Amino acid sequence: MAVDPAARVHPSAVIEDGAEIGPDCEIGAFSVIGARVRLGRGVVVKSHAIVTGLTEVGDETQIFPFSNIGDIPQDLKYAGEETRLVIGARNRIREGVTMNTGTAGGGGVTRVGDDCLFMLGTHVGHDARIGNGVILANHAAVAGHCVLEDRVIVGGLSGIHQWVRIGRGAIIGAVTMVTHDVIPYGLVQGPRGVLDGLNLVGLKRAGVAKEDITALRAAYQALAQGEGAFQERARRLQAEDPASPYVRDVVDFVLGASDRSFLTPG
Repeated sequence: MAVDPAARVHPSAVIEDGAEIGPDCEIGAFSVIGARVRLGRGVVVKSHAIVTGLTEVGDETQIFPFSNIGDIPQDLKYAGEETRLVIGARNRIREGVTMNTGTAGGGGVTRVGDDCLFMLGTHVGHDARIGNGVILANHAAVAGHCVLEDRVIVGGLSGIHQWVRIGRGAIIGAVTMVTHDVIPYGLVQGPRGVLDGLNLVGLKRAGVAKEDITALRAAYQALAQGEGAFQERARRLQAEDPASPYVRDVVDFVLGASDRSFLTPG
């Protein structure tokens, strides 16, 4: 066990031998830190939280009560192999959140980026890759092998099916089931999620230039109403060599490797 002298550990907390607790960490009452856990500088683990498994937690991340971080995957194929969970810096992991380590079949690592907010009762499944600035609202669940790119927002009580990719800047409405890939900056809503436009509010809040938003609107219409299959329309957009980097994000995402089909514009 290596506890930095500048860390503050409540007497009732359990720190297992082998754990590494960085400087300025705070470990609350009745929390448990496993033997293979490494906490960076200034990590706060509040009371009654569990951080276990082969888990790294980045600087200044906060973990709230009753969260279970780094436990084994919820996958019947898991056979006890050594897998990891890597969490970035400055994340806020609220009450009752669960995040699992990876599986051998999925690359062995679940990754979470920086500056994310995981609200009450959210779940990050095995081998998922979560980008920077992602927000999961209350009780949203991300299944195994999913990819959520930067600044994705997932509404409360929503579910993301395994292997689904969600492109950067997309927003998923509350109480939505997403079973197919979502283009960058897309807006998805409805009980069985449908692609219902662009995340214009998010784009404006992010300070995206008007000309880029106009280009995205035009690209969306081309994807929605052009001739041929969805990916054929994306290839035509690619052939036009779009000047907007936001349009290129969408085209590259649609033409990238995926294990699922796409939510297409209604």
